[in-house]
Amino acid sequence: KATLPDLKYDYGALEPYISARIMELHHSKHHQTYVNGLNSALEATAEAEAKGDFTKAASLAPLLNFHGGGHLNHTLFWENLAPASREGGGEPDGALKKAIEADFGSFETFRKQMNAALTGIQGSGWAWLAKDKDSGNLAIVTRANQDPVTGQLVPLMGIDAWEHAYYLQYENRKAEYFEAIWNVINWKTVAQRFEKA
Repeated sequence: KATLPDLKYDYGALEPYISARIMELHHSKHHQTYVNGLNSALEATAEAEAKGDFTKAASLAPLLNFHGGGHLNHTLFWENLAPASREGGGEPDGALKKAIEADFGSFETFRKQMNAALTGIQGSGWAWLAKDKDSGNLAIVTRANQDPVTGQLVPLMGIDAWEHAYYLQYENRKAEYFEAIWNVINWKTVAQRFEKA
């Protein structure tokens, strides 16, 4: 069964950029709902398959995608964050920095393009820095709702653009949230994913 992952920091550790109340609700309520939904969909799928009801099993695919994607996306998201007083913020270094500069021109250009992608999401979704498995090139991709990054692309760093990620603190000023979150991005974790991808 899927389980809610523990955070490596407490709910208030990302303040003032992300409030403790948002973190508590986002992690303990929203993410837990995706975990519960995924486990329920997996059980229902297994039951349908055991009965040979493949129509029923196939009909559950959207639930698996939504809740499974929600669980996966949020698990990566928590790992992407760190308190500004520790590993959070700043810019990447090493091979990841060189790759960002090669594919986007500069870190600042990448950051601006990522924020533009986030702002352009209509409704709920995510923007991701992803690495192409074959070419090794980096790209910014967006996904609606909780759709995960799959196939040829490996997600390295994602930013949640759902209202539940920012509304209690930033209200309708989501562009301020998109600017603030860069202060708590854990580039060490992103670089580790980059090296493994």
